[in-house]
Amino acid sequence: MTRKVCVVTGTRAEFGLLRWLMGEVLSHPKLELQVIATGMHLSPEFGSTFREIEEAGFEIDARVEMLLSSDTNTAVTKSMGLGVIGFADAYERLAPDIVVVLGDRFEIFAATSAAMIAGVPVAHLHGGETTEGAFDEAIRHSITKMSHLHFVAAEEYRQRVVQLGEHPERVFNFGGMGIDAIKRIKLLSREELERSLELSFGEKSLLVTFHPVTLEGGASSAAQMAELLTALEELDDTTLIFTMPNADTGGRELSAMVRRFAENRANAKVYTSLGQLRYFSCLSQVGGVVGNSSSGLLEAPAFHIGTVNIGDRQKGRLKASSVIDCEPNHKAIAAAIEKLYSADFQAGLASASNPYGNGGASEAIVKVLAGYPLESIRKKAFYNLSANDFS
Repeated sequence: MTRKVCVVTGTRAEFGLLRWLMGEVLSHPKLELQVIATGMHLSPEFGSTFREIEEAGFEIDARVEMLLSSDTNTAVTKSMGLGVIGFADAYERLAPDIVVVLGDRFEIFAATSAAMIAGVPVAHLHGGETTEGAFDEAIRHSITKMSHLHFVAAEEYRQRVVQLGEHPERVFNFGGMGIDAIKRIKLLSREELERSLELSFGEKSLLVTFHPVTLEGGASSAAQMAELLTALEELDDTTLIFTMPNADTGGRELSAMVRRFAENRANAKVYTSLGQLRYFSCLSQVGGVVGNSSSGLLEAPAFHIGTVNIGDRQKGRLKASSVIDCEPNHKAIAAAIEKLYSADFQAGLASASNPYGNGGASEAIVKVLAGYPLESIRKKAFYNLSANDFS
């Protein structure tokens, strides 16, 4: 009897991490893959990236529409409510044996909440991480407590999941999913990428992604974006490749600011969605990454390029020596970019070690999904640490 594994994905970046695991599930003789697309995947505003799922050879078994055409706190909260309703219907129809989710977004919180009430076990990827500048922090740990199997990206994160009361036997450290994707994908050449993006990289180029800082309010996100754009104004000799912010609170205002900035600048290009192939191909060609995206910490080090990490959105995550932290003001950002291009910093990039492993996570996770007994997995006892753990 095959085990039905239901993978939920809501964003282009998340699918990029999940697609290789999905492929392993699809080809496993004892597993049946189910796919639920939701969130930004289904929105034309964010590129209708559900097409990337289909183009990768996967059938979408259910679509959960939940995003409202607003990014206020109220709208995001209502979107979560719509998501719970939609996932309840999807799980009832698909009857999965286990649901697989990744990360910390509000769409995934809705998916996990509905699975918990439906009595479906949940496997959570990339738990135990911290991002002190976004409400993703609380969402991620909440998902951990509603989940039953945990696949983390580093030993420190494994320990944190156990600290949250999860039994060590159910917490597996197989490394980050992004490393798997990097090792498996055949990148575009520089010429192919330039044709696809309709740009020329030039001598210097930067990949820029700045997401809302949801714990600091919309005004703060816009103010920080303004500081970033002020710093980038001076880089006339640098090709700037912008990817759009997530559908979080205040994201639309940030997107509008980026588009206005790039409108009359020949050296700046804006992309709603690059897709994983073009995104990783960009990482292989650009001089560095600027912004506050997790990719600058998780994937960029594997390409031996530098990252300028702005503000507190990723505060608490493990970081390679290739990451330069800076305050969200234009002088600090400009100084960090100058450091990124300095001879001393560039010389150290080749030896920078990625703290998120060396690949192989997808195969290891699938073995657990196929073999772990699920009969009594939903009943969890809180795992108490001993007194020695606090000494």
